[in-house]
Amino acid sequence: MSAPPLSIFLIAFNEADRIGATIRAVRDLTDDLVVVDSGSTDGTQALAASLGARVIHNTWSGYGPQKRFAETVCRHDWLLNLDADEVVPPDLSDAIRTMFAAGEPAHPAYRIAIAEIFPGESRPHPWAYALHPVRLYRKDRGRYSPSPVHDRVELDPGASVGRLKGVIHHFSVRSLGDQLDKLNRYSDQQARDLEARGVTIPTWRIFVELPLNFLKAYLGRRHFVRGVYGFLTAANYAISRHLRVAKHYERRSALISTPLPPIEPAKRVDPSDAKF
Repeated sequence: MSAPPLSIFLIAFNEADRIGATIRAVRDLTDDLVVVDSGSTDGTQALAASLGARVIHNTWSGYGPQKRFAETVCRHDWLLNLDADEVVPPDLSDAIRTMFAAGEPAHPAYRIAIAEIFPGESRPHPWAYALHPVRLYRKDRGRYSPSPVHDRVELDPGASVGRLKGVIHHFSVRSLGDQLDKLNRYSDQQARDLEARGVTIPTWRIFVELPLNFLKAYLGRRHFVRGVYGFLTAANYAISRHLRVAKHYERRSALISTPLPPIEPAKRVDPSDAKF
């Protein structure tokens, strides 16, 4: 069966332990699988190439710029974006293939549910919280935002958006320590972005950011269904949100004069988390 007229692209940095499953799940769904790597040192590039991906180097400059670069090197008008720790299950792959088999899709963009799979799980928890971002779209009707931290597709005015059945499996947590390190790096980028945009977060937010975001993750995003591990990941999330505001306050108050760390690849955080 021929592949749909669809390019699939990923951005990657040191993802050799996870990107293989991502590529294997979709390599029969496309004849143009693109991995844009920003300088991995763990063999990510060689592994991706061995599995049939077209690997291209592009120096990291933030989530939006990296994904916008990836869009430009894709051969087809229709694009599917995945992260290197996300796996498309067979039912979702079949839904995409069936939609294209019927001709041009009805909408120029589609939302796809994404649910986290925590260590020890083989599939999303039945009550797992899911995001529904646009991931499948025509590149002549939408592009990723140029923001270095806001990871979302910006569509042309009036572009209709459909929704596909099926859920992308998101294996985002390697370990609690790795998660916290990732979120700490991301908070550096968020603080830099706030400064660049001239945004000021009120000082009172410092006192409520941690407890309110713990509740947001533990209850609102249903981490509680994962028991003790869910409590710990919710705490990590709350700490990261606190760090974003704390670093912003520190620089706004001129308490330090050293520059923020250089921009470096840091795993994408949920799109809604990028909002202040």
